Amino acid sequence: MYAILLAGGSGTRLWPVSRKSVPKQLQPILGSDTLLRSTWKRLRKGLPAARILVVTGASQAHLIRQDLPELPADNLLVEPMKRDTAAAIGFGAAVALARDPKATVATINSDAYVKDEKEFWRVLRTAEKAAKRSGRIALVGVRPTYPETGYGYIKMGSQALRFRHPKGYDEIFEVEGFREKPDLETAKSYVAQWEYLWNPTLIVAEAKTLMSAFKAHLPKTWKELEAIRASWATPKRTKALARAFGRIVPISIDYGVLEKEKKMLVVPADFGWADVGHWRAVHDVLAKKPGANVTRGRNLTVDSEGNLLYSFTGKMIAAAGLRDMIVIETEDVILVCPKSRAQDVKKLVEAVERKKLKKYL
Repeated sequence: MYAILLAGGSGTRLWPVSRKSVPKQLQPILGSDTLLRSTWKRLRKGLPAARILVVTGASQAHLIRQDLPELPADNLLVEPMKRDTAAAIGFGAAVALARDPKATVATINSDAYVKDEKEFWRVLRTAEKAAKRSGRIALVGVRPTYPETGYGYIKMGSQALRFRHPKGYDEIFEVEGFREKPDLETAKSYVAQWEYLWNPTLIVAEAKTLMSAFKAHLPKTWKELEAIRASWATPKRTKALARAFGRIVPISIDYGVLEKEKKMLVVPADFGWADVGHWRAVHDVLAKKPGANVTRGRNLTVDSEGNLLYSFTGKMIAAAGLRDMIVIETEDVILVCPKSRAQDVKKLVEAVERKKLKKYL
């Protein structure tokens, strides 16, 4: 198995800590390690460094080399230009296939939190087994624990495979379809039904199977990925890569491939997963109990609960009578918003861009 570790996002909803120059995956959002390094450590528990491919953009490549000095130089796959997740994942699959025609790949987002890493690896190996046995794409779906409106969902169909493990059986299901980010009432109905899983876009497939899906649904992109694969071990690699990315039309892996592919499998999982995509998610991951404050740096609170209070400069954040709020203090920006409006931080970034306040981006 090769891991395709996606590390090229911008993370606008974790502004003002996540910036264009140093985006969220390269920031210590959850602890002393960056999100990327935490993910790297998780992957190293199941894979050698030689089989972890990190895909990113040119502007972040030097920072990733600093953050992951153990990463083999040839495993940092630098996209010449942004072309969305289909191109990034296809790039990783093409390189894995160039190295090993029998390679299996697993796509891993650098900004995801996993609580139970042992279970994470057990499920990933189950998905690998399902993908190899069936010759199909296997997804990992996470059993929802609350009605999240910021995630997409996978709807399961009938059972397709069943594998024994020491504590029972893993049941693998057909993918019946996908559901976009729902409103709250719809999300509540999903949680009440066993068929619906959160979709973390965790894809496991033989590299040749994934490339066949590109050929079927994004044939022009597949042609460029094939050119990358064919040239990867040759002196023409750099030119071929630039030419291929210049011709690829940007599209996400979800819209471009997964939603069009038939007969995919899904493995239901429960390993304490969260997308660290906004500040409320940071609070939810780190809060030791409901209503607890989550703090970083110096702080003083009186009659305050359920808050995320982060200081990155050494200044004290003092809060009295504050409930369910986000306060993020950096050198040049102070962000204040209710946790319920955490998704709207992206709108603030868009407003900063409109006003051309580039130094804050």
